[in-house]
Amino acid sequence: MNNIEIINQYAETYSDPPERERIAGRGIVVRDGKILLSHELNTGVYMTPGGGIEDGETLEECCKREVREESGYEVNPICQFLKINEYSFETKYVSNYFICEVTGEGEQTLTDIEIEHGIVPEWLTIEEALAIFSTFDEKTPDVRSLYIRELTTINKYLENVK
Repeated sequence: MNNIEIINQYAETYSDPPERERIAGRGIVVRDGKILLSHELNTGVYMTPGGGIEDGETLEECCKREVREESGYEVNPICQFLKINEYSFETKYVSNYFICEVTGEGEQTLTDIEIEHGIVPEWLTIEEALAIFSTFDEKTPDVRSLYIRELTTINKYLENVK
């Protein structure tokens, strides 16, 4: 799993070239056959934990911080296996996915927006996660793009761990 696959994904509406770029580190955390997801209780949206890189951070540091902030779990990014360039509306989202192992547990430290959205960590079976993200056709365009990205990621993860 040393090669990092790069996938370009285009939403129904996107700017070419994009007006801005957002680089993120995201964690694929699987334990006892279940995957850790962030669930926004107030919007109903699920996603893998992760978020934007801060000045001076490596992608691995970003992944660790974001997973800890959103879920309360301390993780060790073992390896990056996927990078998805998601072109959605006016932004290019660059999601760098790391396979992570849980090393500890703490408390969430959510941003105001995350608190407003009601983010909670949830452990779901891989099958449950795939079923959720497979509903992308039923979603608004912004969530549709996110769900396609996450569905692609979990399927690529499954290909890599076989």
